[in-house]
Amino acid sequence: MKGQVVKMDWEIELKQAISEGDEIKADEITAKALEEGAAPKDLLEKGAVAGIYEAGRLWQEGTYFLPDIILATEAYKEVMKRIEPLLKSGDVSYKGKVVIGSIEGDAHDIGKNIVIALLRSASYEVVDLGVDVPLASFVDKAREVEADVLGMGAYMTTTMRGMEEVMRLLAEAGLRDRVKVIVGGAAVTRDYAGQIGADGYGDNAAETVELVDRLLGVV
Repeated sequence: MKGQVVKMDWEIELKQAISEGDEIKADEITAKALEEGAAPKDLLEKGAVAGIYEAGRLWQEGTYFLPDIILATEAYKEVMKRIEPLLKSGDVSYKGKVVIGSIEGDAHDIGKNIVIALLRSASYEVVDLGVDVPLASFVDKAREVEADVLGMGAYMTTTMRGMEEVMRLLAEAGLRDRVKVIVGGAAVTRDYAGQIGADGYGDNAAETVELVDRLLGVV
């Protein structure tokens, strides 16, 4: 009974620390839970993932704003530094593989990083291409890792037009039917996504995770 009480304590406290963006407290709770015998997989699913999802929920309902999400993401990443090396290969089963990056000429990455954190917390394997990604690199990496989803972000109207070229390159490489393409970022609209033939548009990070779930049929 005593063990159950301790376990419930860390679940609640870790979820709260991450959702509130308190990375020091989140790390301390994780370290203590591990010392007391908590399984890394449980810490991931019942603490880290639960916390980042709570932050995403609060963002969707308008209670949280971008700085709150950034802090929650940093707390989540701090916890993952401690528990990821302890996870066995069989502990985490991925829903799918996502390749994502900011389009060539665009160096913005805050939105992309939040999307990546939420996708990873939702059990997706994510390959982060970074920023200012050459257009051909999206196609090359999608082929190399056999991606299920390819995500492109653009935050300036001058760079978002590269997305259309990536779509053309995917078709030219014979990959268009094998990978779902999603787009997002401040410069991108749902209409533009439709115009270039993308499979979906993510207005925010939480919505993007839901979009990927739907596209891969894992809802």
